[in-house]
Amino acid sequence: MNSFAIILARGGSKGIKNKNLIKVLRKPLIEWTIDHCLNCKYIKETFVSSDSNEILEFAVKKKVTPILRPAHLAEDSSSSEDSWLHALDYINDQKGYLLDFIVAPQVTSPLRGSTEFEDALEKMKNKRLDSLLSVNFLKDYFIWIKKDKKLISANYDFKNRSRRQLIKTKYHENGSFYIFKPKILRKYKNRLGGKIGYHKMEEYKSFQIDEVEDIKLCEVIMNGYGLSET
Repeated sequence: MNSFAIILARGGSKGIKNKNLIKVLRKPLIEWTIDHCLNCKYIKETFVSSDSNEILEFAVKKKVTPILRPAHLAEDSSSSEDSWLHALDYINDQKGYLLDFIVAPQVTSPLRGSTEFEDALEKMKNKRLDSLLSVNFLKDYFIWIKKDKKLISANYDFKNRSRRQLIKTKYHENGSFYIFKPKILRKYKNRLGGKIGYHKMEEYKSFQIDEVEDIKLCEVIMNGYGLSET
């Protein structure tokens, strides 16, 4: 299985200044994701795409390959797809590799087990998937939405409330990581396409770091579930 990881890590961040390098437990946030990639036996090489020299220098220290991202691909409105395509062009031009799968993890989701990527890549191969997203199950939630300024029960009839166990399972796209074939990204300009599968994660692993207060909670979860040594 010839798989690479492409980690997108911008220098700018609105919620937390220099978020990708802020310490979570004993090391920078991005290092958790880099280590998850380095520990996966199926990932041949890991790349970090960034507009930040500081982040790229850290990538070199971790012995992963830096890719300098143009400024126009590192704005708030820039899409991840465009950045992945830029990185893929670099890999093809500079390395000449033919890839089976690209693993695209999110830096702000450090709560992964040590085998998440391996299990998902094995599923990609065994089920002949073209793309995959990480999810957690929403089994028994009563969901409400607002429509025309009114609250409406979305996944059940509140007038005829059934048992929670009878609510159909929903799949929450938690954004922790995606895996896709390069041809899918090029064809659809989208991370998902073709035969799509999912990798189930425990609900607590869906936690993301977006604001300063998320860091402490994340550290508590990581320590509590034994992920701090992953």
